[in-house]
Amino acid sequence: MRQPLHLLLPTALAALFLTLTGCAQRAPAPWPGVLQTLLPADALLLGERHDAPQHQALQREAVTWLAERGELAALVLEMAEQGHGTQGLPPDASEAAVQAALAWNDGAWPWQQYGPVAMAAVRAGVPVLGGNLPRRELRTALTDATLDALLSPAALERQRQAVRDGHCGLLPEARVPGMARVQVARDLRMAQTIGAAQHPGRVVLLVAGAAHVKRSLGVPVHLPEKITSKVVIKHTGIAEAAIKNEANMLRQTPDLPPDDACAPLRQRWQAAPAR
Repeated sequence: MRQPLHLLLPTALAALFLTLTGCAQRAPAPWPGVLQTLLPADALLLGERHDAPQHQALQREAVTWLAERGELAALVLEMAEQGHGTQGLPPDASEAAVQAALAWNDGAWPWQQYGPVAMAAVRAGVPVLGGNLPRRELRTALTDATLDALLSPAALERQRQAVRDGHCGLLPEARVPGMARVQVARDLRMAQTIGAAQHPGRVVLLVAGAAHVKRSLGVPVHLPEKITSKVVIKHTGIAEAAIKNEANMLRQTPDLPPDDACAPLRQRWQAAPAR
């Protein structure tokens, strides 16, 4: 028995709307082969959410995929400091040797999460390079006002707002400019590391937090104009329009369980108020 037209019409219109707007459900392009659409490029920047294991898994797959094709020049990690790398290690080096070469801080960056990413490159004979600002230089960066000029005034204010948000609104305003400079210094060092690792016909892969790869204020700002870079931001849930404008490609992964990341910070600051 045919359904009345007034019952069929809403369903038909909804289906048409989803098709026309591109919102109809369809399987995402297979990873990591989808990266082929971004190549050739001198640098490929993968932005992650640090507490999303799916993101580290995607990074390991990207390393393997690029290395198997002979297209990976180097892997640069936010998780290790600039000046440390695996260049002198053989492909069969132990994980302990790789950690030592990178001066790995397991307390800050669990090796269980990032070890597979680094080891995929080592096993393929690809150097793994630390790209982050060395800890001994943090204090200098805090007071280095020349770092402010590396961003446009609008981008600098966005960086400062990101610092406020990242500290859950608890950071004293007087400390915001210095913390923003540290972020700029980190982005600058990662860009310098990428530039030094360039190899004709191959791509340098950066793994860093999503904030560090944003086109308007992250690592791409500090790369030389001659370096062609592409940005992939991995995210959980629905991506905001602002994020879409910061990357060449977005890769959605399943939502993570609800978590109030500010709760531990509030407790710590209440116990010892910042001055």
